[in-house]
Amino acid sequence: MVSSGSAGDSRRAAANPPQPPYDRDKVRRVGVIGPGWYGKCDLFRLIQIANVDVVSLCDVDQRMLEQAADRTAERQRSKRRPRLYRDYREMLKERDLDIVLIDTPDHWHALTAIEALRAGCHLYLQKPISVDVIEGQAILAAARKYNRVVQVGTQRRSTPHLIEARDEFIRPGRLGRIGHVEICCYYPMRSRENPPDTQPPAWLDYEMWVGPAPMRPYNPMLHPGRWRQFMEYSNGIVGDMCIHMYDMVRWMLDLGWPASVSSSGGIYVTREGKGNISDTQTAIFHHDGLDIVWTHRTWGPPPDPKYPWAAFFYGEKGVLKASVYSYDFIPNEGQPVHRDVTYELEQYPEDKTEERLERHVAPAIRYHMMDLLSAIDNGRRPVADIEQGYVSTAACILANLSAQTGRTLHWDAAAGRVRGDDEANRLLARPYRSPWVHPDPKTV
Repeated sequence: MVSSGSAGDSRRAAANPPQPPYDRDKVRRVGVIGPGWYGKCDLFRLIQIANVDVVSLCDVDQRMLEQAADRTAERQRSKRRPRLYRDYREMLKERDLDIVLIDTPDHWHALTAIEALRAGCHLYLQKPISVDVIEGQAILAAARKYNRVVQVGTQRRSTPHLIEARDEFIRPGRLGRIGHVEICCYYPMRSRENPPDTQPPAWLDYEMWVGPAPMRPYNPMLHPGRWRQFMEYSNGIVGDMCIHMYDMVRWMLDLGWPASVSSSGGIYVTREGKGNISDTQTAIFHHDGLDIVWTHRTWGPPPDPKYPWAAFFYGEKGVLKASVYSYDFIPNEGQPVHRDVTYELEQYPEDKTEERLERHVAPAIRYHMMDLLSAIDNGRRPVADIEQGYVSTAACILANLSAQTGRTLHWDAAAGRVRGDDEANRLLARPYRSPWVHPDPKTV
């Protein structure tokens, strides 16, 4: 960990939060569905903080699966190579797992999560929890029906410097009344590439990769890793980056559902790219007495170069800027305070060399995994419980539906429907490709 310095320092790394209580010696039998880039990142953080036996891995990409098995055997205590599966249903039939990590593309989250819950597994489910609203309702219903813990991968809730910012400045009221929040992402995330469609590689079961989603001709932009360029398999940048910042703000301010959501945007600049996600979009999440305004733009420079993906809390007494790398508290009167992200490279030296690891995020994932285990052991809801993931995911999906329909959508949280808008309600569930069947919250 970076030295925290003295209590009076205005510029230092944030201190680590207390570790939640859990049984560190208990063996946890773990499986992973989708052990690609972030699947391994999540799994290896869990291995670092718990007595884990990685029993099973599942992926439709045979090369990725074999590579993940080799890396897992190197990292886990037993040095055993996990069993390998190409179909998650076969893996879950074994009924020998305590925890399943789901790190698939977004369009596969719902079916895999519900099947794992039916198999009696607790879950670490990547965000967004679903590609449509009804899927999210079904996952929530299944988690409650089968009494399983589901931690959603919105790990800003477990990020040390963001916990500190909430506890030091927001909760004590040092911003005064917060009247406006802006969240944003200015990364160049919409690709300008337009490669030709091709045949899928022999090691990829592309039919299974597409699964319940609409079939597109295979393109190297789809797999591995860039499927978020296509709305058929994702909710674009809003479903990828906005959900992190919006969920963070909801957590820091203790907010529930927005009363309404409005959004507009499109492909305004990077029109040569093959993808169909927006390169420019604004969304407003209307809460009682507070608007949270999202903006993404994949072209041009960010307004604040130090905070290209961030949240800005505007209060009567000052401003709080918060990102994955740092926060800055800028009061109207008095000294500003800056904190940097906490690293734990000396405590976990393997982080220094792990391929593609976002080292600034690793501590947050570890604390998120600790909280999952503590919730399982102590019979409580985790910090990023599935219900919180459902709210943040659904709100972001509603933003995209608002942009699609061209009007503000007023949400009835109790009914789980848009008020007085039959067209929008029909869009709450995407059509599934045969033979896959869309989950129903009433019958999970």
